[in-house]
Amino acid sequence: MRAIGIILAGGNSSKMGDLSAKRAVAAMPMAGCYRAIDFSLSNMANSHIQKVAVFTQYNSRSLNEHLNSSKWWDFGRKQGGLYVFTPTITSTNSYWYKGTADALYQNINFLKSAHEPYVVIASGDGIYKLDYNKVLEEHIATGADITVVTSDIKADEDDISRFGVVKVDEDNRVLDFEEKPIVAETNTASIGVYIIRRRQLIELLEKCAYEGRTDFVKDILVRYKNVKKIYAYKLDSYWRNIGTVSSYYKTNMDFLKKDVRDYFFRQHPDVYSKVEDLPPAKYNGEAVVNNSLIASGCIINGTVENSILFKKVYVGNNCVIKNSIILNDVHIGDNCYIENCIVESRDTLRANTVHTGEAGKPKVIVEKSFRYSI
Repeated sequence: MRAIGIILAGGNSSKMGDLSAKRAVAAMPMAGCYRAIDFSLSNMANSHIQKVAVFTQYNSRSLNEHLNSSKWWDFGRKQGGLYVFTPTITSTNSYWYKGTADALYQNINFLKSAHEPYVVIASGDGIYKLDYNKVLEEHIATGADITVVTSDIKADEDDISRFGVVKVDEDNRVLDFEEKPIVAETNTASIGVYIIRRRQLIELLEKCAYEGRTDFVKDILVRYKNVKKIYAYKLDSYWRNIGTVSSYYKTNMDFLKKDVRDYFFRQHPDVYSKVEDLPPAKYNGEAVVNNSLIASGCIINGTVENSILFKKVYVGNNCVIKNSIILNDVHIGDNCYIENCIVESRDTLRANTVHTGEAGKPKVIVEKSFRYSI
């Protein structure tokens, strides 16, 4: 593909609460054995983009460890590769990324040193599959300066006011772009994926930096909506953003639906992730599991229904887990009852405890007890 890829994964969402206290949103575990950023990285790889940069900042340790090798997504190693850029103190700049446009500007040499004519910019917290080649083809055919990928948001699926809302004409040219409106005029939202010519992006970023502007959406898309030709490309397949506790819970639970699992994991192209060398899940004599995803390294002694258990979860005797998400390396003691909850990774739930949340409004459990005591 005649483009380089950039994934913006440095942001923090206050609406994630305790879940983003130890990791970036793009590093949130998904669907049993993935991270949120795996979906954007896989889209890049499947679109044959050879050179991809990931911009990290907030709580980046976990994300950086996940991205320590490009082999999992098979990016080009001789004429490309996977680059991870964090804020760097230089003789002329000592600031963290002040916004998405500023993050791009601070790494503008990556853009200037590339030879590909186009840039694909994507967020790291979207769950979807998309061939960016099709977007680029339409971008060229319409003669657009910028193409924005959009999706229609149903009222019962998510809050449209969390997104940039796009209004288009019959030719899909963007007439209006409003970032996180109080009252939205349409249900068409930007999914945070953009295609733009590389040289034009460099010019816009240099102008933003000169004027002290730092946000890609507000200071480029919204500001230039009547100056540049901005077109929308509508994504008709599955897309979710995991920027809140509720949306994170709902998106994970969607993977318990057969059609969603088949779409992501049984239909080409595949979704790739860093693989750990773990034993298969073990189900002991009293284990009962229904409609659940159980990752490698788990040991199950109790009952698990309509739930997702990530890697290395231990479920004690006589435990009952319903409609819940248990993140990596959690130890659940005997006789526990958990329903409508998200249990943070590396927690230990003491024996004989009960944790319940409301249907559709999960309770986030963050235990600070020690697993081993003297």
